[in-house]
Parts: sequence; C-alpha cells; structure tokens
Amino acid sequence: MAERTSTTAPHWSRRIEWIAGHRIFGLPLFLGAMWVAFKLTTDVAAPWVDWIDATVSGPLHRWLGSLVAAVGLGGSWVESLVLDGILVGLGAVLAFVPVLLALYATLAILEDTGYLARGAMVMDGAMRVVGLPGRAFLPMMLGFGCSVPALLALRSLERPRDRVLAGLMVPFMSCGARLPVYVLLATAFFVDHRTLAVFSMYLLGLIVAVALGALVGRTVLRGPAGAFLQSDPGPLRLPTLRGVLATVRRRTADFLKDAGTVILGASLVVWLLMAIPVGEGRFGAADVDDSLFAAVSRGAAPALEPLGFGDWRQAGALATGLVAKEVIVGTLAQGYGAGGADPAGEAPGVVEDLREIGAGLGRAVAGSLRAIPGIVGIDLDGGDGEHPPTLIRAVRDGFEESSGGRGSSAGLAFMVFVLLYTPCAASLATTRRELGLRWMAVSAVGQLVVAWVFAFAAFRIGIAAGLG
Repeated sequence: MAERTSTTAPHWSRRIEWIAGHRIFGLPLFLGAMWVAFKLTTDVAAPWVDWIDATVSGPLHRWLGSLVAAVGLGGSWVESLVLDGILVGLGAVLAFVPVLLALYATLAILEDTGYLARGAMVMDGAMRVVGLPGRAFLPMMLGFGCSVPALLALRSLERPRDRVLAGLMVPFMSCGARLPVYVLLATAFFVDHRTLAVFSMYLLGLIVAVALGALVGRTVLRGPAGAFLQSDPGPLRLPTLRGVLATVRRRTADFLKDAGTVILGASLVVWLLMAIPVGEGRFGAADVDDSLFAAVSRGAAPALEPLGFGDWRQAGALATGLVAKEVIVGTLAQGYGAGGADPAGEAPGVVEDLREIGAGLGRAVAGSLRAIPGIVGIDLDGGDGEHPPTLIRAVRDGFEESSGGRGSSAGLAFMVFVLLYTPCAASLATTRRELGLRWMAVSAVGQLVVAWVFAFAAFRIGIAAGLG
C-alpha cells in the first residue's frame, strides 16, 4: 500500500502539521514536546531508579558478599574487586537504565510519527543565524542521543566549512550519556524541580551551541549559509508499537553493550587506582583517601575549587567522564563508598531480601503511576517522604562540604560543567576522523574552557540568587 501524502491525510493530521510547521507556533510546540519527554525521563522513571539502586546496594550486595565469603575470599582484595569495583561501578550506571528507556521511548515515538523531521524544518530559520543550512540541524538533533552518529551525519553537508562548523556545535548537544548525571544531581539538590533542572541543561546546550556557532561562523569560519531546507517531511502518522519497540531495544542494547565493556573497564581501572595505597597500607585494603586515585585527582582538584566542586572525588569523576559520561555516576559511587549495604545490624535472610525486592517493585509501579498526571501539572504524590538513596545522600553531603555549604549552587555548576566540557573519547576519535586532528584539539580544549567559564558563572549566580 502506498504511503499517503499530505493532501490525503486526515483533517486532524493536516491541522497539526500546519501548527507544527508554523514559523511562530512551531517552536513552542517543539519545546513542549521536549518538556513532556523530560518529565517522563525524570519524574516517571525516578521510582524505578530508586528501586534498582536499593536492590543493587542491598540484597545483591549481600548475596555477592556471602558468595565471596563462602569460597574463602572474604576480606581479601577479591571481595573488594567484586563489591567495590564491579558491582558498585556498574550497578550505579545500570540504575539509570529506566531513565534511558523512557528517553529512548519518547524519542522513538516522535521519530515514528514524523514529528522530529518537522522539528528540523522549524529550526531551519534559526540556523540562518549561525550561517548553516537548515539540514545542519539534523546532526545536532542526533546529538541528543549520541555524539558519534551525529558527527558521522556531518557527511550529509556538502561544504567542508559547514561540516567543521556543525562539528564544533554537535558536542554541545546533551547526549543521553549525560542524562544519568543530571538526574542524580537534580534529585540530590532540586528534587521538587528536577524536570526543569534537567530540561534547562538540554536547552542551555542548544543555546551555547548556537551562540558559539554564530560567533565562529562570523569570524574564523566566515561564509554564506547554504540553501534552505526544502525536503517534505511527509504527513504526521500514528506511531507503530513494533517500530517504537525496535528502536528502544536497539538503543538500549547499545547502551548495555557499553556498560558491559567501556564502563565496566573504566570502573575496574578506577577500583585499581583506589586499591593501590600511597604510603602505608595493603593493596585492596587501603583507605580511599590514601589511594593513588585520590593522589592523582587531588592534583586537578584546585582548578575546580572556584566552581564549588574542588574535592578530589568530584575531580576524579570528571576525569573518568572522558572515557564515557555514564562513568561519572559510577566513579562518584566508588569515591564516596556509596554502593554497599548498611553494615549496621544483622543482615536479613534471603526470604527477607526477596520480600524487600518485591515491596520495592510495588512502590516503583505505584510511584510511576502517581507521577504520570504530573506531566500536565497535577501532583498526586504530595512528596514521597522516603529517605534518599545512599548515593544521593553521599553526593549531597560531598557537594555541601566542597562548596562551603553552597551545595545546590555547586550541584548546578557541576551539571553545567558536565554538559559543556570535553566529550568522550569515542566522540573525539570520530571528530578526528571526520574533521582532522587540528579541529579535534580545538573542540577538546575549547569545550573545556567554555565549561569552566559557564560553570563558574552558574556557581556565582546560584550563590547570588540564594539557590537552595
């Protein structure tokens, strides 16, 4: 059956198409659609994050600890490797899989309806400000998922000047790998406004990319913009369950593959550096403050003190973020020692653990259902009243200490820094392959400088505004 055209589309479809493509109404509608997506990824998915975090740091931690002890390795460096390296590092990242599932599902629905293509056409006029053709916004939209395919999509631009300029802008788009960091910090410091906090990061990245792109496009890479985007995006259509599930499955599988390779590898490297003592101590049993990782991180920490997060744990997490941004969460968990079960009291049995997991699952389902009306401003939760997860408490206390009691301002600055600083190693390698070594260096160093400046401004503005 041939695909229907816009002229044969239903009346409701043509009416929505007119609004979605309107030069005035189209942009607010596009931002509204993004707002709904982020409400789903923060509020609706949050109960599932808490459940996975509690399961990993509670029952699973106890079960693995008992298994290691049963084979006679309790108290050894092997136990530390399994519990403090593999489980804490990888578990802290996997806890945010529900967040990514919600993001991938909403983006897949928007793609399957044909709305994302319309969003690109709405932004066509805005790209004139930068001096780029409208089709350059398509790689930038891909950057909200991952910078690597977005950089590869630069090949669709005909002129080398356009490819370089768009390639410098793409890494400022907030990729999905940064989302777990935003959710963690937003939950720790802006729990009542976490959707707004996360949404503002995505919007800030877009604004910074356009502003710097316009500056570079009028100076270093001066040149006329290409032709306007003329392609017909086709009619809006209802999404198909098969198409949406296939997209979500593929993207989630890619994330889990990274979690099982790059992220796990980085977590093991961090554990190794934490296990090596500097001075006195035994391998695998050294205090984390006296480890090699702490010593190296302390060397970089002073440069971050003006931003409110000059503690070595925070500096070390940002350093490992150069491998993959998801690793930041795992490194913070390892640095703060926030992944283990509470040692106080007698450990519950297997039956009690299973009951705890089941009860947590029920709370996650109920919490998600209560959060859905919140998308349109109806609050059925009235405050969850639960204690925050171990990692959130540790992060909150750590930022309060490193900022001298200005934890919320420091948390905001940290989010801004993660948004804007040097992208991951895979993105840098792709930039070198597509644009050359010189532009890769410009992107890496330039983003680090931009991130420091904007994070400093965010910290100072937060203090002046009495944030928190």
